[in-house]
Formats: sequence, C-alpha cells, structure tokens
Amino acid sequence: MKIRVGVVGPGDSVAHILALGREHTDLEMVPYIYKETKETENIIRDFQDEVDFWFFSGQAPYYYARSKGLVREDTSYFPPLYGSSLLGTLLGALLKEGVIQNVSLDTIKQSELDTLTSTYYLGDINIRSFSYDEYKPAEEIISFHKKLHDEGKTEVAVTCVQEVHDKLNQLGIPCYRVIPSPVAIKLVLQNLKERGQSNWYKQSQIAIIGLEVIHSASSLDQQYFSYEMKRRELEIKQVMLDHAEKLQGSFVQIGDGLFFIYTTRGEMDMQFQESAMYSLIEEAKVHSKLKLRIGIGYGLTAYDAEQNVRLALHYAREKQTPAVVSVDEKKQINEHQSESGELNITYQHRKWGEEWEERFKEAKISPGIVSKIEYLSRHYKKNIVTAQEVSRWLKRTERNSRRIMVELERLGLAKVTGEEQPGQRGRPRKVYELLF
Repeated sequence: MKIRVGVVGPGDSVAHILALGREHTDLEMVPYIYKETKETENIIRDFQDEVDFWFFSGQAPYYYARSKGLVREDTSYFPPLYGSSLLGTLLGALLKEGVIQNVSLDTIKQSELDTLTSTYYLGDINIRSFSYDEYKPAEEIISFHKKLHDEGKTEVAVTCVQEVHDKLNQLGIPCYRVIPSPVAIKLVLQNLKERGQSNWYKQSQIAIIGLEVIHSASSLDQQYFSYEMKRRELEIKQVMLDHAEKLQGSFVQIGDGLFFIYTTRGEMDMQFQESAMYSLIEEAKVHSKLKLRIGIGYGLTAYDAEQNVRLALHYAREKQTPAVVSVDEKKQINEHQSESGELNITYQHRKWGEEWEERFKEAKISPGIVSKIEYLSRHYKKNIVTAQEVSRWLKRTERNSRRIMVELERLGLAKVTGEEQPGQRGRPRKVYELLF
C-alpha cells in the first residue's frame, strides 16, 4: 500500500514536485492545483480524507492552511526557501533585465538573505526585503512591491508567491519568482517517506484496553457471593462488547471485574478520544451502577501491550476517581483528563538510569511519581513548593504528599528552604526547592 501525498500549489510548482517525486515509488503523489492561495481551504476540506500527508508548494499555502486549523504540523510539509534559490532567480533577472540596482523581495527570511549577501558578492544590488513569518495575504505583498516601484525605489520585484508574480506583471512591474530548490523538495519527500513508513509501523502495534471495576470496601466483601454483583457485571459486559465491536477488537474477561479489549493502535487512533473513554465509563455506570477505571497499553507484541496495560491500570488505581491512563511502547505514561480545560499529563516511567533505579528501590516512592512531579513542576514553572501544592498537583492527600516530599529530600531531589505559616493556627509548612 502506497503513502498518499496531496501536493498543493500553483500548476508549475506542483508539476516540479511531481517530477522529483517519481523516484519514490512508495509515494502516490496526488496533484491539487490552485490559482489563488485561498483556494487551499476548499481543497483541504474536500479531500482531507483521501490523503495521508499534505505537501504544500511553499510557505504561503502551508501557513494559510495551518491558520485555518485545517492541517496538523505532523501531517503537512513545505520545502523551505534557501538563499541559493534566490541567487538563481536574481541571475535570471540580470540576464533578462540587464543592470539592476534596486530589488524588492518578499517572504524569504532576513537571516537567509544575510547569509546570501555575506557568502556571495552581489555587486551594487540593493535588496529591500519584506520578510514575515507564517502567512500574509497576497494583497499586502503586492502593495509592498507596488509602492516601492511607484516611488522609483526599485526596478524589479522578486516574489515567492505566484499570484503576486502574476498580478505585478499585469501591472507592468518586472517580477520574477523564487521557487524551492530540488534539494529542498527531495529532503521533504524523503521525510514524508520515512514518516509514512513509521506511521504504518505504529498503526499495526497491539493495543489493549483494560477495564477494571472499582469496588468499594463493602462490595469487595460480597462480590464473590452476590448474585446482584454478577448481574451488574453481565450488564457492563454488554456495554464493553458494543465498544469492542466499534474497535474491531476481541473482548476477554480476565477475572472478576477485569476485562481486556484487544485491538490495534490504528483502530484506537481512529476511535479514541478522551471524551469517548469517559463516555464509556459513564455509560457503564448508568447501565450497571458500577464505576470503571481504564488503562490502555500499546506494544510491539501482545506480551508488551499486556505489560503496559497492567502498568496503566496500576497508575489509574492511584486516582481517587474513575480515570483513563495509557502507557505506550516507550513506557511513556499519559493521564487523560475528562474535561478539555484540564491538563493532560505525560511523563516517563523509565528515564533515570540504573544507578537511580537502585536508589528508588530503597526509597518508598516510584520513579513514575517523581517523573510526574517533575513534569508538573515544569508545566507550572514552579520549583518552590509545599506538600499542600504537591497534593493538589497529584490529587492526593496532604499527608501522602508530605511523605513523598520527605522521600524526595532523602534522594537529593528536593531540599527544605524554609517554612510558611498557613494561618493564625496550625503547624508551619515546610517549603521545598525541587532539584530536578
């Protein structure tokens, strides 16, 4: 199966990219040609389900699509413009126009222009640059070139946008267009090929959803003897079977109150959203009056995925409320929140090295909790904390967080820097500096 790449841009640019892409037989290049940059929006909306990646001919259509929220950074690319591309265009203009002293230029970054002028001798050519990030409307760029030409400050315009090139020529202003170099295009094509192969590899990974019933102390005592509990589990199975069918997965009951759905990462990526998982928890509660926690494990093999789903459930059990936690093949832990306003937390289970692993064995704290505190400290840009603040971060009791801070201090990952009085009454709280 080939990687489908949608190539978006003016006709000549798209043809140039397609010609260079012929050597990549595992890429299926699909042309989408426009006359104006704004047509990019309709192209993406109409054909976004038909391609795996988007290859834009330049900065303008790429950032226009990004500004509209039509494409993601990891599925869209464009070839950058280097000084060598501008050098070739200037040479063509000199050959055709003769002596040129003043040129207006858009798009290309000032740093590239500085590198070009310091590397090559451009004679007496004075370049007036309109460098910008991301996207600018064609009308604004045209106005920049026209104003300079009308004031007699430039003889020639050099642009990176086709509709600017066409409009300026219609106005009788000599205009030449910079296009990406073959090297820049080939680098993007190679990147697309590698990213596509990596995605296929990733999509074929095993994914296991672990669903565990959260028992209260009273229900735990009677769960093996209660017919009512068995009936509730039958009701919850129906909900899970429906979900397994959506994921084209296999449903297995591992034990009392523990169920696994085996599927692939590709199916998970199509179906999985934090809200969908929490909807499943809510649906199960409505039908069976039982609460669920969800762990998701990914792995290259079924064994790896099962180890990771059990690890995810371990971290989910630390939550006081129903939770969704996933662990990927790199042991990266993701705590997915139920509401979009809450922070999704991502941290590593393994990252400390052999020496630290030995030190953690002696301590009463796991590497995962330490990594989580480190992540939250960086997110909130705060390394001076109290146990009370850490308890809010971790959604744990203040007593538990005090124990964690004592262990961090013993490991040399925190030190006491002072105390604060919480109010007129109560014991002073220790203030710690985190030393990650």
